[in-house]
Amino acid sequence: MGKYFGTDGFRGEANVDLTVEHAYKIGRYLGWYFRNNKRKCRMVIGKDTRRSSYMFEYSLVAGLTASGADVFLLHVTTTPSVSYVVRTEEFDCGIMISASHNPYYDNGIKLLNSRGEKMEEEVISLIEAYLDGETDEIPFATKEHIGTTVDYVAGRHRYIGYLISLATRSFKGMRVGLDCANGSSWMIAKSVFDALGAKTYVINNDPDGTNINMHCGSTHIEVLQKFVRDNHLDVGFAYDGDADRCIAVDENGDVVDGDLILYVCGKYLRDIGKLKTNTVVTTIMSNMGLYKAFDAEGINYEKTAVGDKYVYENMAQNGHRLGGEQSGHIIFSKYASTGDGILTSLKIMEVMLEKKQTLSELTREVEIFPQCLKNVRVKSKPEARADKDVQAVIRKVEESLGDDGRILVRESGTEPVIRVMVEARTDELCEKCVDEVIQVICAKGHVVV
Repeated sequence: MGKYFGTDGFRGEANVDLTVEHAYKIGRYLGWYFRNNKRKCRMVIGKDTRRSSYMFEYSLVAGLTASGADVFLLHVTTTPSVSYVVRTEEFDCGIMISASHNPYYDNGIKLLNSRGEKMEEEVISLIEAYLDGETDEIPFATKEHIGTTVDYVAGRHRYIGYLISLATRSFKGMRVGLDCANGSSWMIAKSVFDALGAKTYVINNDPDGTNINMHCGSTHIEVLQKFVRDNHLDVGFAYDGDADRCIAVDENGDVVDGDLILYVCGKYLRDIGKLKTNTVVTTIMSNMGLYKAFDAEGINYEKTAVGDKYVYENMAQNGHRLGGEQSGHIIFSKYASTGDGILTSLKIMEVMLEKKQTLSELTREVEIFPQCLKNVRVKSKPEARADKDVQAVIRKVEESLGDDGRILVRESGTEPVIRVMVEARTDELCEKCVDEVIQVICAKGHVVV
């Protein structure tokens, strides 16, 4: 991770940590960088529904066109749609303005390369050097070399058509609930499910610029759980602000998180002979129960650092077809180069329809270990993580859990927090162990008051 860019872009409170000046300079550098390598460059920009997204869009456009780039605007759309448009329509770079699952007052700038993947670290480093004034000033484009701006809503429509084309069966007769988190999926998800014949029930699809992710979406799954139960739906899907995540809810209203989604889809792909390498890529946050279920099915797995960026890198290097995170970032590398919430929904629907089973039936063989995860906002993530007393209590918890559990303490890649997670045989033991570590972090003065 760099000074400004974390595992999922440059993220922070709008006009506090991430300002319009940052956005303008990022645009200036990218427009110059790609023009420097190819005389005429093309950029595509999407944004979520946050109030500040429009502000950052205009700042980026000003910087890009001033450096000679032609900019194509998808307007409000999902991160995976930007990735799709970039890689299928020969753009030099894609930009998504979103802070994903963060509250509305945060925002972020995600950069994608010409293959629709997370931007290379070497390019990120050059951008950060420019932001810090460590490189020469960039010349402005002049005369006919000044860039243009193009309304490109047609790109979003093509992405919707692409999703529809991936369905293997009609959804007719299926009652599906969608929680759009008042975010990017609000104009896309229902269109896809309606086109495929589902009886679609949608909640949290009335964005006002300040209600994105607020008590809704994949980070507040209890809302969709109640909605599915109350309306006797067959299945429900919840997305986050930019719709690169999906958490499902089965017909009983029980949560089917990213780990269970990986199991359902991994087993299905294996059964039909399409799980290339017979391996599913996970992160270190995946539940022990998932691995035990994979072992029972003879499916191999690999573990990466937390972040869909690292999952995809592993998949690309080794030819794996399926990977993802417990949080709902699921990557089907045959169809996408990033997590895609709506695509994940369609793939779950495919398994249910082809297997003629409910989602609860598809997940019943997995015994998920109780897990407790708490976030601690700290002054310095590295200092808190490296504190000798914190390390000592972590070792103590590890020894007490033995083979019947585990502890993971890590720095967030997107927020100023330390995440403490414990898996054990009971919820009570999980919480006791997590609190034991947090108490030491607090006692040593690392916590922001």
